Amino acid sequence: MAFGATHLCLALSLMALIALAKANIDEKVEPINNILEQNSEMLTQEFCILAAVGSVVAEAIRRERRMGASLIRLFFHDCFVDGCDAGILLNDIPGRFQGEKSSPPNNNSVRGYEVIDQAKQRIKTMCPGAAVSCADILALAARDSVAMLGGMTYPVRLGRRDARTANFTGALTQLPAPFDDLNVQLTKFRAKGMSAREMVALAGAHTVGFARCVTMCDDRNINPARKSTLNCGCPVINNNTNLVPLDLTTPDFLDKFYYEDLIRNRGLLFSDQVLMGSSATADVVRTYNSNPALFLREFNDAMTKMGDLPPSSAAQLEIRDVCSRVNGNSIADM
Repeated sequence: MAFGATHLCLALSLMALIALAKANIDEKVEPINNILEQNSEMLTQEFCILAAVGSVVAEAIRRERRMGASLIRLFFHDCFVDGCDAGILLNDIPGRFQGEKSSPPNNNSVRGYEVIDQAKQRIKTMCPGAAVSCADILALAARDSVAMLGGMTYPVRLGRRDARTANFTGALTQLPAPFDDLNVQLTKFRAKGMSAREMVALAGAHTVGFARCVTMCDDRNINPARKSTLNCGCPVINNNTNLVPLDLTTPDFLDKFYYEDLIRNRGLLFSDQVLMGSSATADVVRTYNSNPALFLREFNDAMTKMGDLPPSSAAQLEIRDVCSRVNGNSIADM
């Protein structure tokens, strides 16, 4: 290949960012996917994959900027449960299989599945014969979202495989919860080989996105200092979508203001605000607030490390043809 993986990743992100910026200025600009499809024969297979995913993500964020935050969260929720294996994408099979998608931390909460499906289909259209896993697509979509929301791009290693099962219970026990205290969070991250500093860096993903009403209306989940500022008159049901920004200042941009909110005791979630409860994490919060460029670099480093979390050693792996179901007719026993 003429370019290394890092150069390809940088080139893709620049293409996607330029296309997204132009699309916001001129509604008549030709969609990036049309440009790429017309020139797909000139692309190497790896670059074709990167370009296909990047174009779908750019279009999704153009339609709804919040989707970038959702794709980052989708990647996190996949990798933190038995590694980066796309288990979260598997649909339940009534009476036969219950996966991570319907587990309480994800049900009616995690979103962006359709963007991953669209990316898979675009790869098939643009890059015939390319073998890329749904787990790889999740990693690329998260990386591209980071770049398009104001962060910095970073290289993504390809070669992941998709699990033929998922872990409903693991989503309950392995994912950090909004009501987790600091020690519980540190224990969960330590179990994934992540340090306290890396935990604080990844928590910075909450500088983009929103919390649902069902989350903010549960006193266990909320920073008590913010309770009086919230309008919690909504029905507390799982499908309620009234939203509150996680970052009071710039909820659509990946920046340092989440950390500024924590320093001012204005973090929304209980699990976020408790980062100020120990010098081991509070000092990192203050560092990232005073040095945003360092935050962006270390956030990328932590995302890369998380993206290398391996699937369970007992998992049967494949490259799924359709991200929401395993190949063939059966799902391995959990």
